[in-house]
Amino acid sequence: MTDAAPKVAKPHHAGHRERLRERARGGGLTHLPDYELLELFLFRSQPQGDVKPIAKALLARFGSLSGVLAASVEDLMTVRAEDSKGRMKGVGAQTALDLAALHEVSRRVAREPAARRPVISSWTALVAYVRVALQHEPREQFRVLYLDKKNQLIMDEVLNRGTVDHAPVYPREVVRRALEVSASAVILVHNHPSGDPTPSRADIQMTKQIVEAARALSVEVHDHLIVGREGVSSFRQLGLM
Repeated sequence: MTDAAPKVAKPHHAGHRERLRERARGGGLTHLPDYELLELFLFRSQPQGDVKPIAKALLARFGSLSGVLAASVEDLMTVRAEDSKGRMKGVGAQTALDLAALHEVSRRVAREPAARRPVISSWTALVAYVRVALQHEPREQFRVLYLDKKNQLIMDEVLNRGTVDHAPVYPREVVRRALEVSASAVILVHNHPSGDPTPSRADIQMTKQIVEAARALSVEVHDHLIVGREGVSSFRQLGLM
């Protein structure tokens, strides 16, 4: 009589995917912690294996769920984590692209309320949109929101990308582009990768130059917003315009 084959212990994560899906279906996605919400998304691009270590490593590397989604494909692919078998696994190109696509979806969803209603009367929607777009950018980016006569968004354009603390801006370029797209007004937006949205002297001087150039051609500058991880500063609310 032969001995029965020894039972092979199942990995601790066996059945985890279905259990997590059941919890999400039963209790709702809003009750899941960030790493489990990330796991659900990662299941699709990584159909096998334990993705919990990668989810937690992503959050540790970028600080938050919004930080993960705002990270570049290149930065995402630098993240590695040890799986349940002690093997190092990284974020592949497909997973990184999926996360970047999710960020773009969230950016466009945030943009929709600002685009549907007059921007000036939709301050909450506008701030939500610029924070999604710029809050976690690792380098300075200068954008301009071009508005029509009803203060509705015509387009949002990145005029320049710079370094960690500087993005050159040319007032004539801002105004020239406004005339090209038939904008009646603009809102200037840029980010401070340091996290502090306080305007610098250079920011204040540059804004004055753009306001003067725009006024000469009957284009109004409604505001200049600076986005940082600590919040959003408005030049108009600070009395700088």
